Amino acid sequence: MDDLRQISPPPQPRRPAFLDLNHENRDALGEIVRGLQAPQTNIAPKFFYDALGSRLFEAICELPEYYLTRVEASIFAERAAEIANSIGPRVTLIDLGAGNCEKAERLFDRLQPAQYVAIDISTEFLRQSLALLQARHPALDVLGLGMDFSAGLELPAVVRRAQRLFFYPGSSLGNFTPGEASSLLRRIYAACGDDGGLLLGVDLVKDRAALEAAYDDALGVTAAFNRNLLNHVNRIIGADFDFRQWRHVAGFNAAESRIEMHLQARADTQVRWLGGQRIFRAGEQIHTENSYKYRAEEVERELRAIGFADVATMVDREARFALLLARCGAPRAPS
Repeated sequence: MDDLRQISPPPQPRRPAFLDLNHENRDALGEIVRGLQAPQTNIAPKFFYDALGSRLFEAICELPEYYLTRVEASIFAERAAEIANSIGPRVTLIDLGAGNCEKAERLFDRLQPAQYVAIDISTEFLRQSLALLQARHPALDVLGLGMDFSAGLELPAVVRRAQRLFFYPGSSLGNFTPGEASSLLRRIYAACGDDGGLLLGVDLVKDRAALEAAYDDALGVTAAFNRNLLNHVNRIIGADFDFRQWRHVAGFNAAESRIEMHLQARADTQVRWLGGQRIFRAGEQIHTENSYKYRAEEVERELRAIGFADVATMVDREARFALLLARCGAPRAPS
């Protein structure tokens, strides 16, 4: 009889660890309803990011008008060695608003992180992104956290404390008012530890036409992204918004140094939700997003005032975008 050999099954790919810390159904309902009942109606931009919204944002990043992603990537490409040398290897890379994780993944070869922690409010989209990322990096310790970090930044014990590098690219900080942004930066500083740091991307003040085109593209992808917010809200609070009755409006508010996005009612419309309703008159707007534009030196001063040290600013050649690398501990002695 032939010798029968046991054939071992191929090893199963490693699955990323995942903790869902979102309390979306309870907390989000109250927040959205309060915004809809406010004199200046508003919905927070974090509610853009259901699964479809996350994919629409990926498409926005490919648009010719949306320069931010390409310019930020060019700074990474030109200054990658400098960034890696300043940070050192084996960091705990904590990606705030990770999305599809592509921006952080570009840093892996240089930084060789000991752990990658991806945080995003869009839980299911993040799960899918991390499964693909783990397959490409099977040896990497990957952790996903489904959470709204704008409401708090209490990290679970499974996140390494050593060399925490918070990564907040894409100028997402601009979605917050100056006071909210300062509070978030202070929470990051408190969570860093003495040997941690922050790598922050911010969009800079520039020509109005370039700014407005980036948020109102010719193909209408940003308009679809904005209007899809209403579909997400319908699911969260049991509302009956008809996105077809709303148009996308975006413009630069020079006095506040911010792009503002709104949804404007095309005609009088009544919207109902669980326990409430509101009539929107034709032309009435729901404020859905701010995107503040900065001057690099102002961001530097804010980081230093909070306590960050060794703040280094990297700007593209046309001064459209800035990356700031700051340490949480005492300034490093020159090597």
